[in-house]
Amino acid sequence: MSDVAQTEIAPVEAARRIKTLDVLRGFAILGILAVNAPFFAAPWHTAMNPSLAPLAIDQGNAWSWFVPHIFFETKFITLFSLLFGASLFLVGGERSDKERGKVLRRRLSWMLLFGMIHGAAIWFGDILLVYAVAGFIVLFARSWKPRTLMIVGTIVYVLLAGLGFLAGAAISMVPAEALEEMRVEMWQPAASSIEATIASFSGTFMQSLSANFGVWSEFVPFELSATVPRTIAVMMIGLALFKWGFLSGNAPAWLYGVVIAIGIAAQAAVAYQAQINFAAGFEFIHMQSRGAHLNPALSILITLMYASLLILCVKFNVLSFFTNALAPVGQMAFTNYISQSVIMTVIFYGGRGLGLYGDVSRDMLFAIVASVWALQLIWSPLWLSRFKMGPLEWVWRRLSYGKRVAIGKVATA
Repeated sequence: MSDVAQTEIAPVEAARRIKTLDVLRGFAILGILAVNAPFFAAPWHTAMNPSLAPLAIDQGNAWSWFVPHIFFETKFITLFSLLFGASLFLVGGERSDKERGKVLRRRLSWMLLFGMIHGAAIWFGDILLVYAVAGFIVLFARSWKPRTLMIVGTIVYVLLAGLGFLAGAAISMVPAEALEEMRVEMWQPAASSIEATIASFSGTFMQSLSANFGVWSEFVPFELSATVPRTIAVMMIGLALFKWGFLSGNAPAWLYGVVIAIGIAAQAAVAYQAQINFAAGFEFIHMQSRGAHLNPALSILITLMYASLLILCVKFNVLSFFTNALAPVGQMAFTNYISQSVIMTVIFYGGRGLGLYGDVSRDMLFAIVASVWALQLIWSPLWLSRFKMGPLEWVWRRLSYGKRVAIGKVATA
């Protein structure tokens, strides 16, 4: 993704990229996989409900839910949404720049198509469609002043979080029959239903493809109605932070320190809520009324803590081995995101490879996630040692700019 504005309408050269954005983007891509992994491995209900087999946890492997929930869940998709908001301005420039605006609209249009193909044919949990739709809305605000972006984005974010808490508080007013129907449909379906889902995803290639398409088609309306509004808010906040210089490392060090302190307090609150949820056995009414709303509400504060820590590392050249490893992953974010889906579906879906769907526990998933992380941390710098950008980045930019884009690096004498 391009990181600085240019006078020439062309992809940004490597020397002009903003390192903090690549580091943050790489961190986000890797972290997203830890959250998505259970959804690749088993029916989505079991990924959501930690008490449901085959991903059920107990005292011995409870860490395999606590760690992703407290440190990863919602935080990394929020981080990527912040960065995507900044990229709308980096690619499209001011609204008065008609040529860059055309590039941005083509870029989002192709992203929309990529998202539909990814979701329908590879993995139902696609986020590209959401980003494209949200991006088409936020692009109209990309020339707003940062203060306006921050105010509007924060108001929308807080309102949506408040609606979540209100919905939780109102669940006691839902008739018992409707609650039971919700519980079976959303939280704890019958064992026979879980077995049927496992069988369909574990079958032939066409059976797993059909099963994936069915879940994706059910998810899309929810994503458009619930995830897109939140993503719009976070993108606006991210664009404001970029315009203020926060995401590029130009804010004062003390400000990052304050954000880190706030984020630590927010994460402590999420950890405390997680302990309450575990003690309650993830009971449906408890989770819907009290247990499931604090984490998404506070996630942006924890996300900004992570961003601040990494920005300070880059700013003061601390843990450079870590940030230097993340930057190439971020430069190839699109390629790495799609490759995660391909690898994970080859491992789990029937007719594509190992067919381990429904056969791996939550704690074993960590080993798989760590292996994919290692692969991406290795292949990203190796690829970029010979090429200017990832293969899917090249395809996307070629389509977005509507002209030839060089991918190979010119050999030096």
